[in-house]
Amino acid sequence: MHSLVNLFIDIPTSIISDSMRRIAGSSALKPFHGSQTLLGTAYTVRVRAGDNLYIHDALRKAQSGDVLVIDGGGDTDRALVGEIMMSVARMRGLAGLVVDGAIRDSDAFRQANYPCYARAVTHRGPFKNGPGELNLPVSIDGCVVTPGDIIAGDSDGVVFIPSDMAETVAAASRNKMRTEEAVLAGIAKGQYDDTWIDDALKHQHV
Repeated sequence: MHSLVNLFIDIPTSIISDSMRRIAGSSALKPFHGSQTLLGTAYTVRVRAGDNLYIHDALRKAQSGDVLVIDGGGDTDRALVGEIMMSVARMRGLAGLVVDGAIRDSDAFRQANYPCYARAVTHRGPFKNGPGELNLPVSIDGCVVTPGDIIAGDSDGVVFIPSDMAETVAAASRNKMRTEEAVLAGIAKGQYDDTWIDDALKHQHV
């Protein structure tokens, strides 16, 4: 699986998103750390709104290089993860956190520059009663994420790549990067072909 992850090293999320029909990944989850990029494989958790018991359990079971992908149902009334859990995740070698819910101790995430994507921040803490589920398909901001999927994040946001599509998406992304690099090189020389705009205007939908 690590070989699939490595296919996406240094590819921006915007490029990956474009290579997946511009409908991949989350638009609601934002980075709450610094500039550190996120890249790893999904270890998924589903919890009841405002309860993080099973996230604690997942921290014991996820492997180094995994990204903890937490389906909190989008609820932001209570934080599911804070500084202690983030510190445990770092200690155990997890690549980062994706939380469809809220976090707290946001300053700690920024200072550590530890990758974390979430909907919101709140000081209100979680319950620890359960129930929950581990290592199964979850919904993150309307996107289905399956254990082992590739998770990539940067300052623009986070995207999810199904493992069986990884090679195809990576190849398309590398091709798009080369195309855009050529365009930017032309602009640096004062050259830009914008004739495509005329064709688009002729065929616009009304």
